[in-house]
Amino acid sequence: MAQHTGAEMFADMFAGYSVSHVFFVPTILNRALVEMERRTDITRVVTHTEKAAAYMADGYARASNKPGVCMSQVVGAANLAAGLRDGCMANSPIIAITGGPFPHSRQRHQYQEIEDLPMFKPVTKSSTPIADVATIPHYIRQAFRLATTGTPGPVHLEMLGHHGDLLELQTADVDLSIEDRFVRAPAFRPGPDRDQVAAAAAALTAAERPVIVLGTGARTSGAGLVARTIAERLSIPVATSMGGKDLITSEHPLAVGVVGLYSRETANRVVGEADLVFFVGSSTGSQVTHSWRLPQRGTTVIQCDIAPETLGLNYPNHASLLGDARRCLEELLAELEGAVVPSRDAWLQRVNEIKRDWVTSWESLRNSDAAPIRPERLCTELSSMLPDDALVVSDTGHAGMWTGGMLDLRNETQSYLRAAGSLGWAFPASLGAKCVQPDRPVVAFTGDGGFWYHLAEVETAVRWGINTVTVVNNNNALNQEINIWTNAYGGSLQGRHHELWKFTDVNFADLAASMGAATFRVEKPGDLPTMLEAAFAADRPAVVEVVTEVNALAPAGYVP
Repeated sequence: MAQHTGAEMFADMFAGYSVSHVFFVPTILNRALVEMERRTDITRVVTHTEKAAAYMADGYARASNKPGVCMSQVVGAANLAAGLRDGCMANSPIIAITGGPFPHSRQRHQYQEIEDLPMFKPVTKSSTPIADVATIPHYIRQAFRLATTGTPGPVHLEMLGHHGDLLELQTADVDLSIEDRFVRAPAFRPGPDRDQVAAAAAALTAAERPVIVLGTGARTSGAGLVARTIAERLSIPVATSMGGKDLITSEHPLAVGVVGLYSRETANRVVGEADLVFFVGSSTGSQVTHSWRLPQRGTTVIQCDIAPETLGLNYPNHASLLGDARRCLEELLAELEGAVVPSRDAWLQRVNEIKRDWVTSWESLRNSDAAPIRPERLCTELSSMLPDDALVVSDTGHAGMWTGGMLDLRNETQSYLRAAGSLGWAFPASLGAKCVQPDRPVVAFTGDGGFWYHLAEVETAVRWGINTVTVVNNNNALNQEINIWTNAYGGSLQGRHHELWKFTDVNFADLAASMGAATFRVEKPGDLPTMLEAAFAADRPAVVEVVTEVNALAPAGYVP
């Protein structure tokens, strides 16, 4: 009977589940990494921090819906767990592997050991110790199953020994089968109750001022096309969450932009004036609803989501569609066949008026020739220069506010990923996204505050030829904090306030160039198109540092 080591099991099963890259800080699963070289085509990416490894796996997962794999030895487990927080909040399928204590060393002050499992519990769907080599195939299958089903999310496996020493052991007669269904999310597409579909259809056709809001779940499900079809058939404007931004182009006549906290004012105004809001693939959390102020209380709400516990959680639902977003919308579209749709000319005229007013109000800043450069102008130029198949990966904070509200995606083949709340996420996540989609132009958009977090990973990108373009909105400050500190100081900045939000002036182009990246420093807005074009053409990782106005603050989300 054939014998298999734990290392061979990991290598063969990860290859069977179509894993192309693993991201890690040594030393962990050492023998498995050797077997990956001998037996598979899996690329083993050594990063500079465990958190960056988790972010790379996260970007890999969000770009492909395939579980991303990250790993660390036992002493790095806390850093890896911290890196899973964003993926947890964004419902990203990730498999995290760490070393763990031996039974004889647990709670005996073994070097580098603490109890790690409690740290993983709040940021994963499951956190499981593995102490028997014969159970490895079962737990690998279960990890992929959990990561890709229901609401996707991270899964954690703790291997016996600091470095996963269990893999040295052998066993016989194990089931190494692969379940193809769980290679990517969504693994299942459950459908909604028929009566709820009928109720939703009736409400959508009867409403005078309806709006559709597409969330992250709609993106994971691939529901964009059927959502647009419903919107066009019923003449309903479409807003999105940050996570659903790429489901409708800015050029579509029914598109109104991102709604909520990091938003475009047009979307907030439209949702605020709507008499019915249809949330698709959304848990109606605080960001997309601007702390549950959009829509306003009393507005009719329909909600579609795969997680039953979110339906009606924050708004009473007129109808609740429980199931996969694309499947639910397909059944809703069938229900709407032959439905009589009332004229919505007045509502669409109002929506177009709101959109025109926004364009007019921001036109001067979006075309400003000021230096230092206005971020609005940066977003305008980047929108026009993005390749047709570009994937934009945005940081949180001001980066998310600028790209959420000001960046236009003009092609259905362009994509957008955003940090769910962790500053510094975008750059390493963009590297993971590029690994899984190597033929697409991948653009990270971050600020200097975000870029500082994982600057060392420029070396990782150069070492592995991960040719992303990173746009750094550099004002040498955390200027999003200006209003916070103004309020804290009683209404005006006083004393040594600069210690709390200002950085030393640093040339990121010089730093990145020293690590082997192609670099471009832009100080005049008229140079942006040339520099961006050169960055996209560079056959190596590129950093475009844009010197921007420190007093330019991203607009706060509008609330009626």
